[in-house]
Amino acid sequence: ARCQCKLPPRERKNCGYPGISAVECRKAGCCFNTSVPGVPWCFAPKAKKVEKVCPNDPHARINCGFPGITAKECERKGCCFTAHPAGVPWCFYHRVVEE
Repeated sequence: ARCQCKLPPRERKNCGYPGISAVECRKAGCCFNTSVPGVPWCFAPKAKKVEKVCPNDPHARINCGFPGITAKECERKGCCFTAHPAGVPWCFYHRVVEE
């Protein structure tokens, strides 16, 4: 993503070889910017920010527990717990979303 390439020049970590083209750099999953001399032009992007969320749609839940699991047991496993509606898992995995 474009925003992952907005790094201060001093924070750029080299991701290519001398003379690499913009096309080859981007093919490698790196950012390319020649506007600042003396720093890498082909550089590693910032890591994506991700967040774990409990899915809102009860039918999108993926079971993380067992019948009769308590909220405390479920949360100890690192999962979400919502004791409704009937017919879907009450203890279920988080979803990972990009911010």
